[in-house]
Amino acid sequence: MSTTAPSEFIIGHSVDDATDRRAELRKIGWALFAALVIHLIIGTLIAAFHDKLFTRVEPVEEDKPMEMTMVDLPPTPAATPQKNSMFMETDESKAAKEEPKEKTFESNANSLAASQSAATGELPLPSQEGKERPNVDLESHAYSLPNQGAQPQPSVAPKSTPQESVAPRETPREDQFAMLTKPKPTPQASAAQTPAPVRSTYQPLKQQTKISGAITSRGISSVNALATPLGRYEKIMKDAIGSRWYAYMEQRREMANVGTLQVHFFIDRGGHIKGLKILENTSNETFANICLQSILEAQLPPIPDDLAATLPSEGLEIEGMNFIIYPN
Repeated sequence: MSTTAPSEFIIGHSVDDATDRRAELRKIGWALFAALVIHLIIGTLIAAFHDKLFTRVEPVEEDKPMEMTMVDLPPTPAATPQKNSMFMETDESKAAKEEPKEKTFESNANSLAASQSAATGELPLPSQEGKERPNVDLESHAYSLPNQGAQPQPSVAPKSTPQESVAPRETPREDQFAMLTKPKPTPQASAAQTPAPVRSTYQPLKQQTKISGAITSRGISSVNALATPLGRYEKIMKDAIGSRWYAYMEQRREMANVGTLQVHFFIDRGGHIKGLKILENTSNETFANICLQSILEAQLPPIPDDLAATLPSEGLEIEGMNFIIYPN
């Protein structure tokens, strides 16, 4: 009896299959190696040329029309020009030889501040009682006209023949009218270059006005004022116009109404009135004619060179000269 051995199932490969398998593995290995090398090369290139390869290119926009926008910027602080002080006429009796330390006002002569009363306010003026007026008068006196026409007379050395003194001329209604001036400040020149001031026998009406001032020095009412070329010429101008105005008012005051007239004009370098015009008139035509005639007929000297050099081409501007008739 024969015995049959159990069958064995054996799985195997042939020689050719093993060779193909090894060749395939080699190909895969070389492919992986090649891929690794390629990645290394790419990484190196990226690192070396990163800025050039990844620089953002801005899109080119088409040219647009220019737009302008108005923007309010804070103004640049400018140097504040030095302004001249207001004019204050100085009576010769109060003229001082020395200049005041505080040059508060311009004038025809130097004066030093003083007050007869204690200080009661903040203005650089003396404190005093008086009339309620828009002007500032430190004293009271009647007006007087010059003995020769209506022109300011130059000061000269005394002659052997004494001159006749002119007493103030008082009239019943002379306290009803007064000439006020408010000229526009102009550049100031050196007082040393100004010729000697002229003197006039004319004096305007003055009525002491009520003032609450801050001056503490005691004495006859006066202010700190500096004599300047402009102040001296302004005194000449006011005397020349004012003397004629009072003379014409004496003749025709019954025809003039209560009120105020304000004018504006220029004085050229030769002393001629230019561009005269009325800014306001609350009186009547007669009063306006008296005021205009007084200005146009005034005989003014040429403006001194030291003052003229500081003025614009139009000359000296007088802005806001007032003529007033008060009701009482």
